[in-house]
Amino acid sequence: MKNTALITGASSGIGEEMARLHASRGGDLVLVARRTDKLNVLKEELESRHGAQVLVLAEDLNDEDAPQRIFDKVTAENIDLSFLINNAGFGHRGKFHELDWEDNRSMIQVNVVALAALTRLFLPGFVARNSGRILNVASTAALTPGPLQATYFATKAFVMYLGNAIAEEISDTSVTVTTLLPGATASEFAKTAGMDKTSLFNQTTPAADVALTGYEAMLRGELNVFAGVTRKRQIMMWIAPLLPKRYVLKSVREMQEAQTA
Repeated sequence: MKNTALITGASSGIGEEMARLHASRGGDLVLVARRTDKLNVLKEELESRHGAQVLVLAEDLNDEDAPQRIFDKVTAENIDLSFLINNAGFGHRGKFHELDWEDNRSMIQVNVVALAALTRLFLPGFVARNSGRILNVASTAALTPGPLQATYFATKAFVMYLGNAIAEEISDTSVTVTTLLPGATASEFAKTAGMDKTSLFNQTTPAADVALTGYEAMLRGELNVFAGVTRKRQIMMWIAPLLPKRYVLKSVREMQEAQTA
């Protein structure tokens, strides 16, 4: 396999579009997700349309041993990754004390622990070869606390801060870490998270557009990149930490409350 990208959460949304984009540019792929049937359909599409070599790994990142199994399989196949795209993640809307703890624990495992583990497993090889690109898919949620999605926002803040710190640690190498900060995106996320009836998802950006923005930023080695967010909203997000905290919290909560007819 050549110019190979490993993509988690590749069975739908941004991850699926990233896979199509990478294959269209001549790259091979390791696709990771739970849904084997969807991965195999995508594999057939990419192999027939682009001639890509595609390895499917059906893994549930909620299993704490999954990252090691993924790494071991890639190593056993003698695949030297050029790109690691940590895309898998999910959210859940509701008050923290009312949500089932297992939902929150699983979110932390997938959004935080698995992402950090995969990065730690593959990064030494990137540094040793002095080449490689990592793209971590966070969210604009990384920039503020998120009432009604407290755990999700916290996990995405972790993703951004971890990626930014690692990027500086390895700044004397040719390896880069880019963090993608998408706004509301047209994907399965909104319905799964219970966000589809909120004002935040009144307007969404196609997953293919978000994928392209993130992919191109990864190739350039950018630190952070917004996708599907207007310039005005980007500025507001960056200055949010300077605003009164209670005002920010109330505003974020209002955006995440379900709209009534």
